[in-house]
Amino acid sequence: MTPPGHALLASRGRANYEERMRSGALGCWSLAASLALAACSPAAPAHEPVGESTARPRVAKAATAALAGGESDATPLEQRAARLHERAIVIDGHDDVPTLMLAGGTGIELDSPWAHTSLAKMKRGGITGSFFSIYVEGDLAEKPTVTGGGPLRRAIDLVDLTYRQVERHPDALVLATSADDVRRAKREGKVAVLMGVEGGHAIESSLAALRVLYRLGCRYMTLTHTNTNEWADSAGFSGPPPVRHHGLTPFGEEVVREMQRIGMLVDVSHVSDETFAAVMRVAEAPVIASHSSARAVADHRRNLSDDMLRAIAKNGGVAMVNFWSVFLSNEFGAASRAWFDKHGAAHAELRARHKQSPLAFREALAKLRAETEPLPKVPLSKLVDHIEHMIAVAGVDHVGLGSDFDGVDALPEGITGVDALPKITLELLRRGHSEEDVLKILGENFLRVLARAEAFAQSKGTRLSGDGSLRRIDR
Repeated sequence: MTPPGHALLASRGRANYEERMRSGALGCWSLAASLALAACSPAAPAHEPVGESTARPRVAKAATAALAGGESDATPLEQRAARLHERAIVIDGHDDVPTLMLAGGTGIELDSPWAHTSLAKMKRGGITGSFFSIYVEGDLAEKPTVTGGGPLRRAIDLVDLTYRQVERHPDALVLATSADDVRRAKREGKVAVLMGVEGGHAIESSLAALRVLYRLGCRYMTLTHTNTNEWADSAGFSGPPPVRHHGLTPFGEEVVREMQRIGMLVDVSHVSDETFAAVMRVAEAPVIASHSSARAVADHRRNLSDDMLRAIAKNGGVAMVNFWSVFLSNEFGAASRAWFDKHGAAHAELRARHKQSPLAFREALAKLRAETEPLPKVPLSKLVDHIEHMIAVAGVDHVGLGSDFDGVDALPEGITGVDALPKITLELLRRGHSEEDVLKILGENFLRVLARAEAFAQSKGTRLSGDGSLRRIDR
């Protein structure tokens, strides 16, 4: 998803909670809205050497210290994990920090304990590339305003905000739109900032708008968020699924074709099972799930079933595991729903009070939960259980990381933000995964898919707008 926050169950209990979830006020940025505050063969090519970083020579030491609590205390395995993490291409498929910054009027340099992402955390976490989510609330599709605009306006605001961060920190950040750009950023010791649109309603049912967002640098789009739009059904979040089309409409199929023609990745996170199946019938190039976990491990319809994981592998794509505790643990999900049933009114009051300060809201929410019934802790091992299940079903060439940082309100123990990514590397090595496989999971799998999407578009030999589809929704 996308932004920060959990949902908000009003005092009326679950019915109000589920209605808000369906409208997108809870979940991922629905979370964010709340917290924010709050072809294509599947075989993987050999890894390209990335060379030594010229600007981050102490990443391995920082990672070792983070893993061991002090460099002198590091075990040989921790030292090995830190060295591997330093040379890895580490890609996060989904980070909602743009929405957090927009809501709070802050910049990426702000290093708050209540934010998952900052320049300092990125450096400590050894991240190479991060997809900044261009998240558009579903409400904007239904209720645009003269002063606030509609979905496309919000997308452009967030794109501009992302450019602002990159331009203000040229020594640390670089805008990336290709796999080569990400590898170049690694060599230069910078973080590659990529952009992905969350919520297909952002294009306002216009293929021209889709092409413009691509020109601005957006390299994937989730076809839906928690809301069903005019051409694709969403999985929703809770309550009855928002079914209108039973998958994709003919225009929705054209959206998929046009995205792949121009080289924009089709993202199936948030879509309904019927929409997923329709995408797989239409897709000619690899697709991604930028932030979705395994349904067999945590039974949530926003997660991917084993059949979906196998379909992504057959398509040559990549499924990127979501870190939100609700999507990782059935026990946590049940406890979270029960907590909102009981304390939804207090949650709503805090959200209203801190409307202009998402970080203050997060701090206040943490205090409220501590004073009431603290939610159960989800161990880091549960996150890696999802990764291992996805590997077992789809194969190691089709799994990646899509944290949903700054779009969720609960993460596994020890994962406080981007700076904790080395812990995943360590746990994978501890469980016996080879260094080659860990490198694939951390980022090489995604880069392969991005490069193949680019190659597919180039193979078409067409002009971006000159040969673009003019299809519109049939009225």
